[in-house]
Amino acid sequence: MNRLKLILALLLIVAGCSSNPSNSMSGTSMPRSYNGTASVGDFLTITLDPATQTLIYTNLSNGDSGTVPYTVNPDGTYTLNDPRGNLLAAYEVPNYGLLVQAAKTGAYHDAPALITAVQKGSISVSTWAGHDYNYMQFRTAAGGIEVGSADVDAQGNVTASSYWPYGSESQGGDGAFHLGSFDVSAFQADPSGTFLKLADNSGSYDYVFGTPNGVFAVDTPNGAILGLKKAASKDFSPAFAGSYRVIYYQKLGATTGAGNLEAGAPSLGQATLIITAVGQVTVQDAEGNVMLQATLTPMADAQYLYGSAGELQDPCYGLFTFRVITASSQQDVFLTFMDRSVLFSSFRANLPWGSGNSYDYLYGVGLK
Repeated sequence: MNRLKLILALLLIVAGCSSNPSNSMSGTSMPRSYNGTASVGDFLTITLDPATQTLIYTNLSNGDSGTVPYTVNPDGTYTLNDPRGNLLAAYEVPNYGLLVQAAKTGAYHDAPALITAVQKGSISVSTWAGHDYNYMQFRTAAGGIEVGSADVDAQGNVTASSYWPYGSESQGGDGAFHLGSFDVSAFQADPSGTFLKLADNSGSYDYVFGTPNGVFAVDTPNGAILGLKKAASKDFSPAFAGSYRVIYYQKLGATTGAGNLEAGAPSLGQATLIITAVGQVTVQDAEGNVMLQATLTPMADAQYLYGSAGELQDPCYGLFTFRVITASSQQDVFLTFMDRSVLFSSFRANLPWGSGNSYDYLYGVGLK
């Protein structure tokens, strides 16, 4: 019996030890590095150091940089104590993704934006070659959002097909859908090996980064493009059900005037996105107010987005939508999932559409 007790004790010790390395290997106590894109169109490199509780960032687009102390809140979010008042709050799934609220981004260092960052690692054109993605473009003007598909062939040529809700209202059917292409192989690798960049005609850069496990991201002066690998089926998978911590950007009462300048009241915040096993979505802000509710439909089943006159060219498996039309407004909602992340967006316009009409939009990223 003593021998048996000794064996059982040893087994318990081994079991206990085996659980600890998995935590240490997750890197939760070591510095973690990310590449990120802000929805205003800034590219950032970020290192989070838990040992010193500091976040170190460099904004390659506007030249800003800094070291920001942070504190960890009981709910796992971070309060950032930025002496410049730029980076305000964050949420992280270590070595996976990092979301940041920023108040002073953009060329004039004064624009609120959502920063979405993914784990930094070695990448090349072959990282994404031969893969297909659903994507959302997040902006701080021009109606805020665009959604669609981006397919990358074996040589790195990207073909994109997208729907632009603001264009649907402001320009009619002809302005709602876009087809485009670009060649990732034309981008030059940064010496770090963790992102690619290409100079554009305005003197700034486009940046391509992501992860081998399915994230394809492009930072452009026109906003952030975030792509998640397409699903094998159009149907919602119950595996994505659960609760996600969200950081969002919202603009209410927006209008577009001369020079395509957008006026409106932007805001950033934290929220919770809850989705059930049958695809019912609720987004609640930090005070528990419902910001969004929808029962999702596969994008492939949204017949109003497809046709023979230049509409979406891909069924976008894994991208979901929801549309509400009333006598006075139309709202489109979009979501896509991968692993432990969700992208979502909403555009609502007052109807009937006319010059100077106002609209609202909301977009965010959630991690679990």
